[in-house]
Amino acid sequence: MGAVGLFSHIQSNNLRSALLLAGFPVLLLGIVYALTLGMIGSGMLPSTGSVGGDLGQAGMFMLAGAPLALIVTAVWFAVAYFGNQVIIDLATGARPVTRTDEPELYNLLENLCISRGLTAPSLRIIETDALNAFATGLNEKQYSITVTRGLMTALDTAELEAVLGHELTHVINRDVRTMIIASVFAGIITLIAEMLFRSVRFGALGGRRSGNNKGAGVFILIAFVAAAIGWLLAAVIRMALSRSREFVADAGAVELTKNPDAMISALRKIEGHSALPAPESVQGMFIENHEKGFASLFATHPPISKRVEALVRFAGGRDAPVVLTGPLDSPPPGPWEPTT
Repeated sequence: MGAVGLFSHIQSNNLRSALLLAGFPVLLLGIVYALTLGMIGSGMLPSTGSVGGDLGQAGMFMLAGAPLALIVTAVWFAVAYFGNQVIIDLATGARPVTRTDEPELYNLLENLCISRGLTAPSLRIIETDALNAFATGLNEKQYSITVTRGLMTALDTAELEAVLGHELTHVINRDVRTMIIASVFAGIITLIAEMLFRSVRFGALGGRRSGNNKGAGVFILIAFVAAAIGWLLAAVIRMALSRSREFVADAGAVELTKNPDAMISALRKIEGHSALPAPESVQGMFIENHEKGFASLFATHPPISKRVEALVRFAGGRDAPVVLTGPLDSPPPGPWEPTT
């Protein structure tokens, strides 16, 4: 944490965002090419009767379909750009609050923003006993910080200020912009990979393969491998945008509040009580998202213990026992379902 400068982290996020925006069309066309090969191999598209001819024909189909694929992607991204907050609010049950509704919360956030000369993000609350928080938005007009009612109940003023400082650091460092762009692209990749798998599987099992297609089996295998790579890439994109962002945001909270102990005690209270039903792409934005089992291989967050250890080591904080207050005994949520 001490070796990662905030400026270099911001620059790194800007570079990641640019690479995602520039590289995604190339990746998308590669998946479309694999899909075309799979459809030729399964007989859903006509074969030339030779491997070389089919490879060339797949390339022609890809180029013909490229404008439509890029238009669909652009529309999807435009919807996400302008409607990301509405989508996230519907997914999590978050609602905006005013200064009149939550004066203490507003005052804490505004004081932190004033210390850095920033425009205060809007505030939202989720009415749940879970302890969690996250920041969203792609630009200054969209930035928002969401906290749960359980977090506000269980944390004292200093701890709540530390959490707000953590989320504000994500805004300052452009983490939220990078995460939203990554989530949109990961969602598109997942959808295309699912379409690729289902269409090729349907064609192969439906017995449509042409006897003249010498590379049918290889093409179908390529399509299945591409689908698997697509799913893997979607997971990797979500977690590879740097798990260090949480360490840096913890450090940023300490820089803003000058209180490492409050950040540590807040994390300790959140630990084990953060479960909040939401899509995976949104969970990656949470202050804590503890994945178990196979999902832990693609974890979007480092363990709380590692984050506390870093704050003790580099920020001089003290890892003292904490006392939880509020209704924290609610059972963990089941599978995510859209909020109505």
